[in-house]
Amino acid sequence: MNYESFTDIYQRAIKRFGSEAVLKQQLVVPKNPSELAQISDDRWLAAFTQKIFQSGMNWQVVRNKWPNFEEAFFGFDIEKMLLIHDEMWEAKAKDPAIIRHLGKVMTIRENALMISEIQGKHGSFSEYVANYPVAFITDLWAQLKKDGARLGGNTGPYTLRIMGKDTYLMTRDVEGYLRNTEIITTGRDTQAAKNAAQAAFNHWQQESGLPYCQISQCIAFGVN
Repeated sequence: MNYESFTDIYQRAIKRFGSEAVLKQQLVVPKNPSELAQISDDRWLAAFTQKIFQSGMNWQVVRNKWPNFEEAFFGFDIEKMLLIHDEMWEAKAKDPAIIRHLGKVMTIRENALMISEIQGKHGSFSEYVANYPVAFITDLWAQLKKDGARLGGNTGPYTLRIMGKDTYLMTRDVEGYLRNTEIITTGRDTQAAKNAAQAAFNHWQQESGLPYCQISQCIAFGVN
């Protein structure tokens, strides 16, 4: 596959902001593995939950109510989430202090279970994510979708990015670029598309030395 030089991609991003210095101010800096491993697992469950509730809703509404979520769900403590019985989940889903949506509320239990199972195998969910090779990050996306609840699409990847894990994102601009350059030619969620996108990002990372999140941003910034 003949990929466009990342130098050209980078120069388009610079042109967007007028200077390299201004561009660099826009770029996300991922956490290193040590920093990621120190995040408590309840924060992952909270982050997944917040992103799930923000899907299809005004994000600020969710943020405004978030302290109520933290209180209602005991700070998203993993063990406590697994001890809540069905009737209590249904009662919490009707609580006007949070956003009433039974389906989304029930993802808290399912995703707590996913995190708990990974804890049993890897010590903590944070350590697992911290040590996951970014060169195979789409495999982690697939695992979140398969083993978690409502973590498919961009929900899982966006949460990883928010929490500091280095990952590219398949945004509309990034997908458009990959299609226009014929790197991907099938549906965005097909294995062929994921493999092709991952291979391209691996190539640009080796060429540039930049983290995947910054490569992803530069592509998006350079799209007209």
